Amino acid sequence: FLPFGFKGVMTAAAIIFFAYIGFDAISTVAEETKNPQRNMPIGIILSLIICTILYILVAAVLTGMVSYKELNHPAPVAHALNMVGFKWGSALVSVGAVAGITSVLLVMLMGQPRIFFSMSRDGLLWPWIAKVHPRFKTPYRSQLLTGFAVALFAGFLDIGTAAELCNIGTLFAFCIVCGGVAILRRTHPEMKRGFRCPLVPLIPLLGISFCASLMLSLPQITWIRFAVWLIAGLFIYFFYGIKHSRMAVKERHDISL
Repeated sequence: FLPFGFKGVMTAAAIIFFAYIGFDAISTVAEETKNPQRNMPIGIILSLIICTILYILVAAVLTGMVSYKELNHPAPVAHALNMVGFKWGSALVSVGAVAGITSVLLVMLMGQPRIFFSMSRDGLLWPWIAKVHPRFKTPYRSQLLTGFAVALFAGFLDIGTAAELCNIGTLFAFCIVCGGVAILRRTHPEMKRGFRCPLVPLIPLLGISFCASLMLSLPQITWIRFAVWLIAGLFIYFFYGIKHSRMAVKERHDISL
């Protein structure tokens, strides 16, 4: 299980983190949850536990079926079944993989538009993004924008590059969220919260440590691409968001009064 040592484990963990992206999407619908303080932790933690157990069981079965050297394949489960002669099993798993990837895409395409919606509502992005559909009551403009961007990147990037970029961006976002939780708990303890993180600042600090260690395990080229993407986001923030945010508008209004 450790042919490349602990460094190999960390490198693999930084890549396989892609399989855990999506559980956090539950938190993006906190405003649509009846009791987020109770239901969100149950939904996130239980789904994480169940899927982690399944991942471990599948890895144990695969390494027992074929050599680990044969598993460096885009579809390792189907490939392993094919190698041991289960052609029908390989085909069945391939169909299931397509269905699984589709469901993950649907979840992610639900979560990201709501993040854009919240940012637009707070003035950090252009107001037209926060437009809600008159019939379905969903942020359809941010949904269309996200779908177009995902399709564009999927058409021009290989899955390995896309996974690494997705991982480093998500891990960095988790670091910021963890840091923000700790800072806001200290600077604004009276703020109304739909969900209250326990054991602050211990849990945020652990979150930052784990996420940062996985980021450091990613290749240098991924860091370069991430830096370019980050600069583009900072450009939008400093030339638009910082001036039009609700907080900045409120401060200017208070000063004028």
